[in-house]
Amino acid sequence: MITQPEQKQQLLDLFPFLFEASSEFQKIFFDVATPAHIPAGHTIAETGSECSQLALLLSGSVRVYKLAAKGREITLYRIKSGDSCVLTASCLISATPFPAIAEAETELDAIIIPAEYAKAWMTQHQSWGNFVFGLISRRLTEVITVLESVTFQRMEVRLAAYLVDMTNKTSILNITHHEIAADLGTSREVVSRSLKDFDKHGWINMGRGELTIKDIAQLQNLAKEI
Repeated sequence: MITQPEQKQQLLDLFPFLFEASSEFQKIFFDVATPAHIPAGHTIAETGSECSQLALLLSGSVRVYKLAAKGREITLYRIKSGDSCVLTASCLISATPFPAIAEAETELDAIIIPAEYAKAWMTQHQSWGNFVFGLISRRLTEVITVLESVTFQRMEVRLAAYLVDMTNKTSILNITHHEIAADLGTSREVVSRSLKDFDKHGWINMGRGELTIKDIAQLQNLAKEI
């Protein structure tokens, strides 16, 4: 149950569907919802897990990824503040097991909705149904984009686009070759080779667990081939 006024206001601010919902649904939602805190590194769901609840994320970052037989990973999407997990929502609707792995990249604060309510509200409350179907629509587009990138685009182009996107936040990236490979769905060796080429061209500078972007314009030019 959510009783603190500041918690209620945070939810209204982060989730527009709740702000726009009727006062009746807001009361039901706050009565059913349960706050949760999850430590960094915690595996929230594994392949084959039963989906017994849906979490709405207040703060932190969750990585949802697939793991291949040989240990290679590919990031499907990340869940941030004001969002939820489309695969969990889909599993609740279809009563099927979770098809990926969800892991807390940072400490998380979330609101938990039990499965029976999350499913029942789909037909009982239009604002909730719109939220869930909107979530599915947005994430489906993201996942298709990931699959297209992996299938059709050259790795050095994808890597350049990845670094450009990351550089929107900072020019010094504290990230390992393994982490980049997991996000791009390739091997660490492939990433390392491309990064060495970028380093030779003077576009980046490689350090231990750190990359410094030196020529963002060249990376942007390469990324335009996407």
